[in-house]
Amino acid sequence: MFKYLLLMMGLPLLLTCQGCVGRLFYYPDSNVYQTPANFGLRYDSVTFPSTDGNILSGWFVPAVGPAKGTVIHYHGNAQNMTAHFSFVSWLPAEGFNVFVFDYRGYGKSTGHPDRKGVFEDSVAAARYVATRKDVDPERLLIFGQSLGGANAIAAAGSGQLRGIRAVAIESAFSSSRSIVREKIGLIPVLSLLKWPLSYLLIGDSYSAIAAVDKISPVPLLLIYETRDPVIPISEGRKLFDKAKQPKEFWTLEAKSHAGAFVEKNSPYRPQLVKFFTDAVESVKR
Repeated sequence: MFKYLLLMMGLPLLLTCQGCVGRLFYYPDSNVYQTPANFGLRYDSVTFPSTDGNILSGWFVPAVGPAKGTVIHYHGNAQNMTAHFSFVSWLPAEGFNVFVFDYRGYGKSTGHPDRKGVFEDSVAAARYVATRKDVDPERLLIFGQSLGGANAIAAAGSGQLRGIRAVAIESAFSSSRSIVREKIGLIPVLSLLKWPLSYLLIGDSYSAIAAVDKISPVPLLLIYETRDPVIPISEGRKLFDKAKQPKEFWTLEAKSHAGAFVEKNSPYRPQLVKFFTDAVESVKR
């Protein structure tokens, strides 16, 4: 009886906090954690406009030696690009330019994050990279992690980008509504209402699941840890089932979130290099 009383007391609060739930996806800050210089790399600090006039910040890190292509990195939901650069800091030595950027409200980027705005920023970043004179616009590669993976899929499947040769995604959720539903299901007093509550609490526009099948014929790689404490592997299975060929699914026996490429001796680093290299080798210069 007590749990039902708690449920009735809690529902009005939940139902009046739809915007609050949406904001829970974004945890930006403006701290500087590291720069490419900490890894012995040259870089350009850049700014570029999003579609609505917000000014976004980014770093362009040239490849060490001739560039095979350019990797655009879409980072996760917390902090900013300076905290996430280590995930891609090893790619310039493998012959790839790297571009990292902050969504609106993150780091030095102006504005406040929301689903529509972050989607627009994700498209704007790839478009900006394609305009650079030191980039081959026909050899663009996407790498997204966690929230950034969902953003990357939405952008890559939007039909608004050109020159994308491969998309690699690690630990992304299939949709905002799906992951909210999964988290509500962990609360015993609310688990029976997870479906209606997920519809009431948050919208599902710009979701990865709605765009993932439109990435084809560009090769898609999905990477998930079996015991991820944040994003269950079932989210990856949903995306893989919806996606069209060519597609790959890597399963990591690990209890981590977006941890495939953290260690220097990770066996997945050379595999990702091969995936990206194979994708750009067929492009005529």
